[in-house]
Amino acid sequence: MRKLIMWNVITLDGYFQGEKDWDLSFHQLVWGEELEKIVLEQLGSADMLVFGETTYKGMEEYWSKGEGKNDEGETTGYMNNLPKIVCSRTLEKAEWNNTTIVRDAVAEISKLKQEGNGNMFVFGSSILSESLINANLFDEYRLAIAPVLLGKGRLLFNSGLNYQKLNLLEAKQLSTGGVILKYTPESK
Repeated sequence: MRKLIMWNVITLDGYFQGEKDWDLSFHQLVWGEELEKIVLEQLGSADMLVFGETTYKGMEEYWSKGEGKNDEGETTGYMNNLPKIVCSRTLEKAEWNNTTIVRDAVAEISKLKQEGNGNMFVFGSSILSESLINANLFDEYRLAIAPVLLGKGRLLFNSGLNYQKLNLLEAKQLSTGGVILKYTPESK
């Protein structure tokens, strides 16, 4: 059975992006060799990536058309070659290779979890994540906490989430001052 894992970089005050889409400048506060190694390990364990529509569009633009396209590194290979799911009720076509559009995220992700053995990672995608959290579909939460108070932007966890007790699996300090936290729901 696949594990569904949330991966996000957030600020200490809980924002996963600034006030505008793709305002991720605080990511540079935690980026370095340690985090790059963690990202590559995660991508190496993945057999599928899952995105909401907004995150998908930004990732597709970056990795297949933008800056990431010309990078010959391992991350680029994973991002462009892994199977991808974009959860959207309105997107008509997905041009990024190996991408499938899913209309009912909860039903399809539940089914996909049963069909493989690797990890499925959800990056960004706060609206999608809220639906998956409330359906108790996440097996693990992995967060990189950036050492900054942003003060405004888009929160990763909004009001209206179902109560869910979590167990700490790991806390790892990075030399950049960031912290990696891994949690699993108590019921899993």
